[in-house]
Amino acid sequence: MKQGNPAVVGLAGFGMTTFLLQLHNLGLIGWGPVLGMGIIFGGLAQLIAGFQEQKMGNNFGYSAFVSYGSFWIGLAIIKLCNHFEIYPSTGTDVGYYLIGWTLYTAIMFIASFRVHTAMVFTFGTLLLGFILLDLEHFGFEFLKPIAAVELIICAFAAWYMMAGIIINDLAGKTVLPMGKKLVK
Repeated sequence: MKQGNPAVVGLAGFGMTTFLLQLHNLGLIGWGPVLGMGIIFGGLAQLIAGFQEQKMGNNFGYSAFVSYGSFWIGLAIIKLCNHFEIYPSTGTDVGYYLIGWTLYTAIMFIASFRVHTAMVFTFGTLLLGFILLDLEHFGFEFLKPIAAVELIICAFAAWYMMAGIIINDLAGKTVLPMGKKLVK
C-alpha cells in the first residue's frame, strides 16, 4: 500500500504560517490569524508531519518539521505571554530567540544542498529572512518590511515544493521540477 508523503502537510503549514506572519509584519493583518495558524497548522500539523517523517526514516524532514513546528508554537506562546503580561519578552528577548533559530537554519541550509535545488532555495531564503529579522530586533527596524517580502518568497518556495510533491505524484511524472542535488 502506498504511503502519503508527510512533507505536503509540513510544507503547507510552514508556508501558510510564514506567509501570514509576514503579512502581519507588513501591517496588513493582526496577530489573530498568525497565532491561530502558528499553534495549529504551523505548529501542531508540522509536528505531526515531522513525526511521520521519522517513521519513514527521513531525518532531514523529521528535524525540520518538528523543529519549525516547535518554533511556531513557541512564538505563539511568547506573543500570548506578552499579551496577557504573564512572562513579557522584549524585542531583544525575541531577537535572541530568533538568533537561535538562525543558527539552526544555517545547519539545515547546509544540509539542504544534499536534497535538491528547491530545498536549497527555500532554506536560503529562510536563512536570509532570519538574519534580517535578527538585525531588525536589534535596532535596524527599517529591515522589517524587507525581511517580510523576502520571507513571503520563502513561503511561496515551500508551497512550490508542496505543490510539486502533490502534482508530480498525481501526474505520474515531473510537472514541477525540484532540481538536482547541489552536493552528492
